[in-house]
Amino acid sequence: MKLSEFKFDLPESLVAQHPAKQRDESRLMVVHRDSGRIEHRTFKDIIEYFDDGDVFVVNDTKVFPARLYGNKEKTGAKIEVFLLRELNKELHLWDVLVDPARKIRVGNKLYFDDDGIMVAEVIDNTTSRGRTIKFLFDGPEEDFYKALHDLGETPLPKEVITRDPETADKERYQTIYAKHTGAVAAPSAGLHFTREVIKRLEIKGVEMVPVTMHVGLGTFRPVDVEDLTKHKMDSENFIVPAESATVVNRALDQKKRVCAVGTTSMRAMESSVSANSRLKPTEGWTDKFIFPPYEFKIANCLLTNFHMPESTLMMLASAFAGYDLLIEAYQTAIKEKYKFFSYGDAMLIL
Repeated sequence: MKLSEFKFDLPESLVAQHPAKQRDESRLMVVHRDSGRIEHRTFKDIIEYFDDGDVFVVNDTKVFPARLYGNKEKTGAKIEVFLLRELNKELHLWDVLVDPARKIRVGNKLYFDDDGIMVAEVIDNTTSRGRTIKFLFDGPEEDFYKALHDLGETPLPKEVITRDPETADKERYQTIYAKHTGAVAAPSAGLHFTREVIKRLEIKGVEMVPVTMHVGLGTFRPVDVEDLTKHKMDSENFIVPAESATVVNRALDQKKRVCAVGTTSMRAMESSVSANSRLKPTEGWTDKFIFPPYEFKIANCLLTNFHMPESTLMMLASAFAGYDLLIEAYQTAIKEKYKFFSYGDAMLIL
């Protein structure tokens, strides 16, 4: 397929700048693949579509406050440093993006606080905006991470969410079951779940099992080739625990619903398929890029948000729903004023 087939006009007013007042009060579009029927519900109604023995597979990654602001030594120029991933724990080496990049060269030092406790030195160039930095921190490991946490800002994608982060974002840009720190963006389909919804699903006999995929910026990296087969995803670290695989495979054997909560959970599962089309425990990296046509092996339903035009997330959703049905659903969403992107509304594809 071609990139241009995923282009559509999205009014700016439909890109959610804030989350719904209550997580489970977001709207929920339910799309039936077999009949093409589209329903308009509220997220808490999701309980009605699942039953005893069905399984939700959630991504339990935790977003860390990845955006820091430092000052360049001597000039004092303000520099944004976006932490991508830790390369070496002992040496405090990190892969980062810097902005404005033209001002930052190897050997430059950046100061992140007035006391000079958090200082980093640029030790390598990786891409046009990418650098490797080493934090020159002298102290216990827990003090280092606490300092990073205190200085960092919630990494809202500022190309789309144009306001400044607020205190509430620390909690709301995080799923309530987030556990393993490592993501620089939230797995947004999971943001709608509340403890009450999870409890009511449990009472019905629906199980929730985790996989972990640390969402990197590669998930949102623009596709800049018309021929989708030529696009390369950035690798993201993921884990499929043995217990989760057991529960999912039992549900598949019993012909139950296995619902991937978000495109990252879906990609983690599809990167971990056994020869007999079952989920296998895995720990590793994946650069799997899913676009139509694609035959899904594990999940038979998908919960996802409404994504930006030409995004890899929209492409995965269209591979699952079917291209024509997804385009129809998106046109309906625009007409009905659903909210798009991380803080937007949800879509359940059955």
